[in-house]
Amino acid sequence: MSDWDYKPYVPASARKERAEKTIEKLRKKNIQLSPIQVSGRKLAKTWWGTAWNENLERYADYVNRIERGRSYVRQGAVLDLVIKPGQVTGLVQGSRSTPYKVEITIQPLKQSTWEAIVAACSGHIHSLQDLVNGKFPQSLADLFTAKGNGLFPSPREISMHCTCPDRADMCKHIAAVLYGIGVRFDEDPTLFFQLRQVSIDELISDTLDQTSDALLSRSERKSHRSLDSDDISGLFGIDLEEADRAQESKSEKPIQKKRGRPKKTQA
Repeated sequence: MSDWDYKPYVPASARKERAEKTIEKLRKKNIQLSPIQVSGRKLAKTWWGTAWNENLERYADYVNRIERGRSYVRQGAVLDLVIKPGQVTGLVQGSRSTPYKVEITIQPLKQSTWEAIVAACSGHIHSLQDLVNGKFPQSLADLFTAKGNGLFPSPREISMHCTCPDRADMCKHIAAVLYGIGVRFDEDPTLFFQLRQVSIDELISDTLDQTSDALLSRSERKSHRSLDSDDISGLFGIDLEEADRAQESKSEKPIQKKRGRPKKTQA
């Protein structure tokens, strides 16, 4: 029997209360937790969080199963979620008192794919803040989310495991963690690049180099426009060398003290 079948219905409020009690118990044991908390109707609000969820939902392998995790995320069942390079670990409160452990492994982004994306971003992303806020051309957004050649993983690049007794390839606990990843990207979009094991700096370094080169070129053009001494002499009719000698002669004259009347002395 799977963890999904033949279970009595548990109201959402009861599930949420159970999750909160479990978090409290674990924290009393000095266990550090990073729970997923959702506020509002949308699971994700930023470009990166939304794009992550949409990427999962557009694959036929996932679309019929991942929905099972949405309610779990909303009910606070993901007690802990940690993102590391190529790996996500989660702790999910299920129907049993002991939470289930979920582990998701994602293959690194192909080097050829990454190099093509970095080249396409050249000159189009103006700052790190613009990148994490999703402020870039639609052409880059389409490139980032392209199937097979984008930044987001396909199902064949993802492997997952849960300690629950459900034999399904994707149980609701795994689905909850997958959605929880999108929520975590809302909090810190740079975690996406950490998960995919690529350097976020590479997407903007070329833009920064171009900006630096432009500023340097502008500075050089400005210096070339400066008048040299011959130009100034001709423009104002002044012999600068003669003026410099006069100034030096003036500065070399000794300073003479003014002589005053001698003071009278009393006999």
